[in-house]
Amino acid sequence: MSLKKVWPRHTPAVLHLRCLGWSDHFARQIGADAASLLPLRLIGIQRSRATGLGAGGVLTLHFPPGLNSGEVAVGDWVLADPDNLRIVQVLTRQSLLVRKAAGVEVRAQLIAANVDTLFIVSSCNADFNPARLERYVALALEAGVAPVIVLTKADQAEDPGDYAARARALSPHIAAVLALNAKAPEALAVLRPWCGPGQTVAFAGSSGVGKSTLINGLTGLALATQGIRADDAKGRHTTTARSLHLMPGGGLLIDMPGMRELALIDAAEGIAELFDDLEALATRCRFRDCAHEHEPGCALAAEVAAGRLDNARLARWQKLRREDRATSTSQLEARRKDRAFGRMVKAAKRLKAAPPE
Repeated sequence: MSLKKVWPRHTPAVLHLRCLGWSDHFARQIGADAASLLPLRLIGIQRSRATGLGAGGVLTLHFPPGLNSGEVAVGDWVLADPDNLRIVQVLTRQSLLVRKAAGVEVRAQLIAANVDTLFIVSSCNADFNPARLERYVALALEAGVAPVIVLTKADQAEDPGDYAARARALSPHIAAVLALNAKAPEALAVLRPWCGPGQTVAFAGSSGVGKSTLINGLTGLALATQGIRADDAKGRHTTTARSLHLMPGGGLLIDMPGMRELALIDAAEGIAELFDDLEALATRCRFRDCAHEHEPGCALAAEVAAGRLDNARLARWQKLRREDRATSTSQLEARRKDRAFGRMVKAAKRLKAAPPE
């Protein structure tokens, strides 16, 4: 399939793998027995197949037995058999963004792989929500991805600097906080330092805050955009599936649907890094199992009482920790049940196959 039919006009006829984010990290994983396989980056995933992009163009790939669409993510690097275009190997990732899948069942959902920077988009209006921003920052930190907060609609706010200051105060581990007007031509220049050749960025955040406008500008695509409701600054979802796109400057961009809900799973390290100051204070509590609520000698409670710690921030930290423990414990229990069921099935098969006495 021709690149020109499925990719923006600026795409060269032949791509170098490093333009797609290839690095020595991936090259080291290819042994002599895999030299004939095609290295491809997944730019789209469907239920029964995936779309891969390599040096020669775009190819439709098939999943082998034992691998399904839920086990790979947009941005993954894979090796495929050139004869049947079946995925042979998923290369070890440099980073992986994961959340709890929507619904009652506790399971992990892969969001995007091999991302360098996560642009967390909010706006200078009622959409600005510190608790939601902290979730996205923890998600990025857990994955080893640099979090950059992008605050749109700065031209409509009386004091956009106040929103930016509140965002910066969330954590010193936020790479940058950018306040801009997504529709202004100079907005793209503000983002481009993170969009260099071979660098992969992803956009996440609420719907209706200007993600599609920024993505349109950076990629040259024409993604649908919709307005927001004036009463609560919320918009409708305009992106329905994750996809990877090339940018004219050589970078890569992963677009993700607006998430109404972001539940973390197995994100203890990301939460601890986000709130590392509270983690350090907790070591000074009188009791090692202090719940930081009403126990005597609680160092965190003392900081709140002294006015040096915002009680709302303490509550958000506790909530994220409780939620992550609950989802992680439920997932571990589900894995144990799956393994126990698997052992029972194998035992039944052995019993059935045994010759009668």
